[in-house]
Amino acid sequence: MHEKEATVKIAVLRESRPFERRVALVPESCQKLIKSGFAVGVETGAGLRAGYSDEAYQESGATVESAVEGLVRSANLLLTVNAPENDADNARRVITWMRDGAFVLGSLMPLRNLSDIESLAESGAVAFSTDAIPRTTRAQSMDTLSSMNSIAGYKGVLLAAAELGKYFPMLSSAAGTVFPAKVFVIGAAVAGLQALATAKRLGA
Repeated sequence: MHEKEATVKIAVLRESRPFERRVALVPESCQKLIKSGFAVGVETGAGLRAGYSDEAYQESGATVESAVEGLVRSANLLLTVNAPENDADNARRVITWMRDGAFVLGSLMPLRNLSDIESLAESGAVAFSTDAIPRTTRAQSMDTLSSMNSIAGYKGVLLAAAELGKYFPMLSSAAGTVFPAKVFVIGAAVAGLQALATAKRLGA
């Protein structure tokens, strides 16, 4: 019995914004999608800054491609962290290369990237911005803002602990006692709750 050929191709590109280390799809998720019948193409080096080698993607069953234009033109669905660019200066014109009717899924931040979103609309692509997904119980697994805010709350406390100049937890010795630090967190949404939990775990 012949294995059914994939009819939908997913493209994952290297994020080009300065200091961006995230990647839209990790090898483990590639493997799950390929088992479900999708084909996955990953740009060379797309996951390196996130700690995933090209070999890891190949082992998951994805193809690693260096020709970005060909990868984008062949894809039915583009997965991205940030809005795809149309940068004429570095000849990386992702939106122009996309086929008519292709889908884009990522944290597009339309109010921050108006020109790119307008170009997407003109291209005929169908875009879904994960940062606009409502924070409901049913949609929670797709809500990128909650996960990013949780990381921000966690990392914020670690940075504060490094800058404070004293211990967070209470420490006692023969020389005396150092009382725990007091932490004041403004806000009690996702980031704030994670900050409170992290500070508590550190002993504040």
